[in-house]
Amino acid sequence: MTTTDFTELHDDLRAVAADVLARGRIVDWATLVDAGWAGLEVPDALGGAGATFAEVAVICEELGRAGAATHYLGGAVLSVGVLNMLQNSAVRDALLADIATGAARTAVAVGDFTIDSERRLTGRADFVPDAEGADRLLVLATDASGTDVAVIADGLTVTGQPVLDETRRVAAVTADGVAVAESAVLRFAGAARAVRNRAAVAVACDSLGLAEAMLEATVSYAQTRRQFGRPIGSFQAVKHACADMLVKVSVARSLVRDAVDAVVGDDPDADTAVAMAKSYTCAAAVDVVGKALQLHGGIGYTWESGIHVYLKRATFNRSLFGSPAAHRRRIAERY
Repeated sequence: MTTTDFTELHDDLRAVAADVLARGRIVDWATLVDAGWAGLEVPDALGGAGATFAEVAVICEELGRAGAATHYLGGAVLSVGVLNMLQNSAVRDALLADIATGAARTAVAVGDFTIDSERRLTGRADFVPDAEGADRLLVLATDASGTDVAVIADGLTVTGQPVLDETRRVAAVTADGVAVAESAVLRFAGAARAVRNRAAVAVACDSLGLAEAMLEATVSYAQTRRQFGRPIGSFQAVKHACADMLVKVSVARSLVRDAVDAVVGDDPDADTAVAMAKSYTCAAAVDVVGKALQLHGGIGYTWESGIHVYLKRATFNRSLFGSPAAHRRRIAERY
C-alpha cells in the first residue's frame, strides 16, 4: 500500500491538524496527546491509534506548514518509531503506553555511543530534538559485540544548544561511563539504520510543509499587492519566480511521498529514496522561502511578516539529520 491509498483519511487528518495549529504557534505536549498525535503509531492494545508512519508524516508536514513549536519530532516521531523497532518487552510496552497517554515524554539521542561488557555507556550526540525536559532518554548505542541497541539511561548530561531556529529545542547529550541496568538495554528486531531514515524523512516532510506555506502566501500576496495600477503577480518576473517555486515544491512533494512509502513498506531501497527526498526537499525549501522573502518586498523583511520564522526553520532543517551534501554522498556511494 502507498500513501495514495489513504488520501481521504489523510485529508481529514490535515483538516483537523490545521484547526488545532491555527490556535497558536506554540503547541504544548498535552495538546499533542489530546489530539491523539503522540500515540498515532502506538499499537491499539497500548492505548494508541495503531496507525503508520504515513499518518505521522501528514502531521509533520502540517507542523512545518504552521511553523509550529512542539516536542513532536523527539517526543513522538522518533521515540515511538524507535520503540516500535525494538523486540517486545514489558519495558518497551510500558514506555509506549506512557507516551500515548501523555504520562511521559521521551527523546532519542542518535550519535556516537558505545556500551561495554560491564554495561557502561559512553558517547555524545549533538542537536538532539526535545531532549531538554524529557522524562526519559533513549540512546542508540553499539554494544561490545558490535550490535546496535537502544538504552534507557539515567544520569546523562543534557546541555541545551542555542540555534537560530526559535521553533526548535535541541541539546547535546553526553554519557561518561554511565552504569546501565540490564533491563534497560533493549534489542532491535530489525535494522537500527531505519531510525536515521525515519528522522530524515520527518524533517523533509516538515520542510515540504513550510515550503508549501510560503508558496501559498507568496501567490496570495502577488495577487493582492498592486504596483503601477495592477497586481504585481501580472509582471513576468514575478510569474517566473512563482513558477520556479511551484516546480521545486512539486518535485519535493513527489520525492517525499516516495520516501514515506519506502519507510512504511520497509523497502530495501529506502536508503536511496530517503536520501533523495532529504537532500532535495530541504535545500529547495530554503530557496523557496528565500524567494518568498524577496517577492514580499520590504514587508517580507519585517518581524510582522513572519517569513523569518520559516527561513530560520528551513535553514536548520537543511542540516538536521544530514545535510544535502551528506545525503548525496550516500546516493553516490550506492551507485
